[in-house]
Amino acid sequence: MKRTHLPLNALRVFDAAARHLSFTRAADELAVTPAAVGQQIRALEDLLGVVLFRRTSKGLELTEEAGSGLAALRTGFLHFEDAVQAMQAGQSSHVYTIAAPREFFAAWLAPRLAAFRAANPQVQYVLVDGEMTDFTEANLDLAVRWTDGPGDLEGIALGAAEWVEVGSGDWIGWPGDPYPDNAAGAEESAKPAIMVSDAGQAMAAALAGIGRAHIPALLLAGAATKGMVTGDPEPSRRGYWLVAPLPQWRQKKVRELVAALTGHGATG
Repeated sequence: MKRTHLPLNALRVFDAAARHLSFTRAADELAVTPAAVGQQIRALEDLLGVVLFRRTSKGLELTEEAGSGLAALRTGFLHFEDAVQAMQAGQSSHVYTIAAPREFFAAWLAPRLAAFRAANPQVQYVLVDGEMTDFTEANLDLAVRWTDGPGDLEGIALGAAEWVEVGSGDWIGWPGDPYPDNAAGAEESAKPAIMVSDAGQAMAAALAGIGRAHIPALLLAGAATKGMVTGDPEPSRRGYWLVAPLPQWRQKKVRELVAALTGHGATG
């Protein structure tokens, strides 16, 4: 059967522009110029014989014709990505590339990865330090991120989103401190006297007696905290999430690891 020629590059540009409703932001995502995005959209409109976007006082707006085909287009791109993943699976079915904050890897993730590998000796890991590592650039399968949800990715929460107060004395602050009133809107006297770069440094400083800090409860697993924790765990807006783009999340090998780490299967 002869297949209709598909302008895949132009369709990819259209998908990005439709998601952002901005040629500029679509250009940033695709690493091209806004003018190039505009040219691709105009060429696609000429080919299809329909108008895809209209400009309003509020910015870009999809036409009814454009919206009618968008869901099917995105489903098609997912099928393309699945096909590529399937073709690559022969070489990478047992190799996991995972990014995680260093302190979370040491406290929570490492022993669970060890248990998974003990049950699956063929498994290999490539471990990347840094929660915001780009999935495409690092060829990641999964990442652990300290966040309030998966955002545009697929994901599952790792444990309860809770914080505990550790240590005594002056406050130790860090970016993403789980206690929301400490960083903004607090009295000047309640603001951190000591600033560190991440939760791991905050925990180490508090346990060393430098001050007190709000620490994600999951980081305290196995830590020597006798007499250092004051009070019960408190709910936190942020927590540790295991995340991946949908194509990775749907892979069999990723579903198996997610199930092992969380006791739940990866869905989607």
